[in-house]
Amino acid sequence: MNILLTNRATRNRQRSTSFLTTVEYMEHLDVLIVGAGLSGIGAAYRIQTRCPDRTYAVLEARDALGGTWDLFRYPGVRSDSDMFTLGFPFHPWKAAKAIADGPAILDYLHETASKYGIDQHIQFNQHVVNASWSSTDALWTVQTRDTTYTCSFLYVCTGYFDYDSGHVVDFEGQHDFEGRIVHPQHWPDDLDYTGQRVVVIGSGATAVTLVPAMARTAAHVTMLQRSPTYVVSRPARDALSDRIRAVLPEHLAHRLIRGKNVAASSAVYSAFRRWPAHAAWLLNSAVARQLPASVPVDPHFTPRYKPWDQRLCLVPDADLFEALRSGSASVVTDEIDRFTPAGVRLRSGGELEADVLVTATGLRMVALGNIDLTVDGQPVLVRDTFVYQGMMLSGVPNLAWCIGYTNNSWTLRSDLTSQYVCRLLNRLTRTGTRICVPEIDPAEHDTPRRPVVDLTSGYIRRAAHILPRQGTHGPWRLRQNYPRDFLQLRHRPLADGTMHFRAPTPSP
Repeated sequence: MNILLTNRATRNRQRSTSFLTTVEYMEHLDVLIVGAGLSGIGAAYRIQTRCPDRTYAVLEARDALGGTWDLFRYPGVRSDSDMFTLGFPFHPWKAAKAIADGPAILDYLHETASKYGIDQHIQFNQHVVNASWSSTDALWTVQTRDTTYTCSFLYVCTGYFDYDSGHVVDFEGQHDFEGRIVHPQHWPDDLDYTGQRVVVIGSGATAVTLVPAMARTAAHVTMLQRSPTYVVSRPARDALSDRIRAVLPEHLAHRLIRGKNVAASSAVYSAFRRWPAHAAWLLNSAVARQLPASVPVDPHFTPRYKPWDQRLCLVPDADLFEALRSGSASVVTDEIDRFTPAGVRLRSGGELEADVLVTATGLRMVALGNIDLTVDGQPVLVRDTFVYQGMMLSGVPNLAWCIGYTNNSWTLRSDLTSQYVCRLLNRLTRTGTRICVPEIDPAEHDTPRRPVVDLTSGYIRRAAHILPRQGTHGPWRLRQNYPRDFLQLRHRPLADGTMHFRAPTPSP
């Protein structure tokens, strides 16, 4: 990696800074990518192939790459979309299962990072705390807990989940429970639930994954939900994709399968949003056919919201329904009154006995990895900014935040974002302007608040006050539409009257 070190005087000044107690030097790179997960690895590949004259590094807060797929270790953790679209377009997914488990996805990420030399650019244990922009120097100064970097462009690929902790509900009486309480985000290595009674509290993607996985060895697993979620079953293996891969060259097959899956998922999403009543009937009918007679679809699998107001929960190979039919798992729809020494007391008056309680109560969202931003000495209140093209913040120069789709595979959107960032970088190089910043019409600030992630899920509602906003039209609207985004982000002119390019501000 081509690292430019600052002079000795600068290094000495950094050593004397009270905040940074162990700084040894300052590093400068053209691009700093924050996060070595799915988005960060994809971003690194795009930077090094489309902007080969740019130096870059990937700063990872943890001691391993993989992001979500290294963090989450709970039983059954897996993808919630097919790997032909969740995987990288430049490195085809080769495994048999289209819906893959966490360890297989982590192996794929390590393989990708190693094959393309991206792992040589990752600096681990670098938790970014704050970043300060100078228009005079056209530089970001980025501080981690023990190092300072400068860069010309800051690309935050941390997603929007808090890696430190999930959403924790302070249930009454939880200290009275005599068994073990576990949150999926921090799954203990020493937990042995073999032959034990388990209650999984929650109804989202984590809960529907945990229940069938734990039911294989537990005495019994109960999914306790306050309200149900739309659940859809599909095979873990894609038979048509298998046939395509058997007869076509790898890269051609990958492109064809990827296109097929994008078209199918986009069509289903559009149809469900246009005809929600029909979609709800279709989903409920499919679930009802797979449930045992003892588990009625209403109330246990009939949500109160419309399909795609929240993300659908994927059940590969109908494993959840198989566990319900076998009697190794059950579902209870009720509210919690309190925890008791023996389990959970319900509002209806019943009690669920348990040896292990798993609180799959959701995730916490953060914006831009909780990095404190300042621009020319002024703090940036991220919640008051608007998102341009689903990635840049109004009034904040040379910074992008990589987020994926909620209605489709994350990587479809994150890869488009990385390609757009490369277009910006190449234009800056070509024109010598060095600064790009989107500016929004002040009148937009009077519009009703609409968070960048526009779903009604609990974890999104809880974070609505900290997330940046969407505008009402044009590049300020984040639309869940891959074909439209593909055309716009790959081919739309960069200088559109909203994105401004300029040279650094002269010193006074």
